[in-house]
Amino acid sequence: MSSPRPTPTLRTYAFVDRMQPQCAAHIAATSPGDVPLAGMAELYIEMAPGNEVFRAADIALKAAGVRPALQIIEREFGLLEIHSEQQAEVLASGQAVLDEMGLTEADRIKPVIHSTQFITNVHAYQAQLLNKWRKGSMMMPGQSLFVMEVAPAAYIAVAANEAEKAANITVIELRAVGRFGRMFLSGTESEVQTARDAAVAALEGMHGREDKK
Repeated sequence: MSSPRPTPTLRTYAFVDRMQPQCAAHIAATSPGDVPLAGMAELYIEMAPGNEVFRAADIALKAAGVRPALQIIEREFGLLEIHSEQQAEVLASGQAVLDEMGLTEADRIKPVIHSTQFITNVHAYQAQLLNKWRKGSMMMPGQSLFVMEVAPAAYIAVAANEAEKAANITVIELRAVGRFGRMFLSGTESEVQTARDAAVAALEGMHGREDKK
């Protein structure tokens, strides 16, 4: 007789109601799966053990009309991103995953901002270093730069999307996989300040349980 399957840990459950153009373009340029478009709704689900992401993907894709951009396992966690033109499809798909796994949205870990950096008048050499590994737009010397580090990692996608909604900024890089998520945004000092405030407010407004680690 087999033992009952243990309940997985829901690290991230993050719904984005309307993807902004730069955030959508960054996912499209870096993901191995289906290409999302600006205006679509999306959902990030991060789980532990990492292998649980395969079961989550199976449930999500069979439950509603969604498409996956990401199905990734890194050292510790698994990450799934699904999207659709219809918010209702994304929400239904996510709810099916929660129901099948015996979870609720309240079981997710509350995002914690571990670090923020606001740098004005970025030096040309630092801009060039950032441009060496960025996958978004290029950093221009003299602009302001905002860097955020958050855990669990996938919540950075929500922060970046809300930042882009709120201000005229440039997305330099987004990293939503691993122990920490990071984003790099640039623009004028006032626009980057507005984006920073929107990103912080978005994460601080999300409920969830405290991470015990």
